[in-house]
Amino acid sequence: MNILLLEPAEIVSGKTLLTGRRAEHLLKVLRVAPGDSVRVGVINGLIGSGQVLVIEGESVRLAVDLQRKPVCDIEVELILALPRPIMLQRILKQATVLGVRNFHLIRSRRVEKSFFHSPVLAPEKIHSILLDGMEQAMDTYLPEVTIHHQFKPFIEDVLPTLSGQGLIAHPDGAGTLAGIPISGESNQRLLLAVGPEGGWSDHELQCFADRGFYGFTMGNRILHVDTAVVSLLAQLQLLYDLRKR
Repeated sequence: MNILLLEPAEIVSGKTLLTGRRAEHLLKVLRVAPGDSVRVGVINGLIGSGQVLVIEGESVRLAVDLQRKPVCDIEVELILALPRPIMLQRILKQATVLGVRNFHLIRSRRVEKSFFHSPVLAPEKIHSILLDGMEQAMDTYLPEVTIHHQFKPFIEDVLPTLSGQGLIAHPDGAGTLAGIPISGESNQRLLLAVGPEGGWSDHELQCFADRGFYGFTMGNRILHVDTAVVSLLAQLQLLYDLRKR
């Protein structure tokens, strides 16, 4: 936990009282004492510091000073063919750490229907996973996760409402990572589509291509989806940094 995340309502007159998991981390991991300062942030708000005022049993009272917005150079929305539940947990956390702003979990031809009934998709479970990623990355932005049970309505009704340059990864893609259209301008918006382990179907690829998505390959090796997502996000950030003006 690299930052303590607070709900806005938890701050009253510039102070907050922490109990449970967050207080335990302060007391048992950081071993704070009155006068110590720790990093804090408000979910979907500012980042700053919290000064320990008093320790009351297993609770900690902080004075909160919020100072700045979290930094985000590129805003990525991840369009992900719903993977196996155990893999989904890893992807949600690591992609949040790497700055994904929103997730669209969609059905594709090679996605099993049973995946949509996983307990991992329960709102409280998703929220917990995302918070873990935010705490690791010292980010306050809580991504939105939307579940789409059918491919056609997503492509025809939802995708046109999303903004950003579309990118779709596929082993047989014609383009390469080097050719990805990233300008390096601030607030670059990208829509990254990553398919299932068996890849997108020809029809699905064409649907994305018809809507302006740049298709590319990551090379000859076939990666697990969680590995591919982390690798792609890291390389997109690198491309942005290299082309930044």
